[in-house]
Amino acid sequence: SNRSETVMAAPDTLIFKIVPEPLWRAAEAAGRFDGSPVDIADGYIHFSTADQAEETARRHFHGQTSLLLAAFKVSSFGGDLRFEPSRGGDLFPHLYAALDPGTALWVRPLAWNGTQHIFPEGWNS
Repeated sequence: SNRSETVMAAPDTLIFKIVPEPLWRAAEAAGRFDGSPVDIADGYIHFSTADQAEETARRHFHGQTSLLLAAFKVSSFGGDLRFEPSRGGDLFPHLYAALDPGTALWVRPLAWNGTQHIFPEGWNS
């Protein structure tokens, strides 16, 4: 659609996926991640930029434990990744393909301290 935009981010820009650990471990074993139930329902895998990830955690994962934060480079996905308007018109990265869990740069626990999620040190650098 004319509302979607091709990736304008630099190729080494990091984007992030918050995912329940059991789902991710199953994807690692299978060598393929098709997304969470919400992703599958929407028809693409939701990601967040560094500026969006903490708000995504607050809005969509509040109170959830056993979460992981996975980091990916925009360049891993080619034309299957599009930045599209979502919350308040902000552009969010959406992947219109399954992904290989092995393309993650790193995967770290996203701890819940009873009030909020604690992002791992240096996660957005």
